[in-house]
Amino acid sequence: MVLTVNQMLLTILTISVLNFRYGQVKEFGNYIGANKTFIPNYGDRYRHGETISTAFVESTVNYVVSKRMVKKQQMRWSQRGAHLLLQVRTQVLNEDLRSTFGRWYPGMQNPSAEMGLKEAA
Repeated sequence: MVLTVNQMLLTILTISVLNFRYGQVKEFGNYIGANKTFIPNYGDRYRHGETISTAFVESTVNYVVSKRMVKKQQMRWSQRGAHLLLQVRTQVLNEDLRSTFGRWYPGMQNPSAEMGLKEAA
């Protein structure tokens, strides 16, 4: 069987594309394998009535932040201010803010410890 130049070029191009795709698929497989513990099983979550998407929350946050950062807003946020506010809010939601302040200010009283002292007296 004799191949024309066009057929040979097409064959070489096809092999090159397949090798490239194989490399991408292999890289994706390695990524999935390395991160499988962090990838949620959406089917299982759906069957158990659990939340699948937080898009509505992200959309609301984006709306509020973008509205506060517009120049026309009387009291607008700077990028740094918004960043710091989000860090504080995240610490509040994770219940880590008090321990962070405790590290920064070691003399800060713990309200639960104060309650125990008052009850003991």
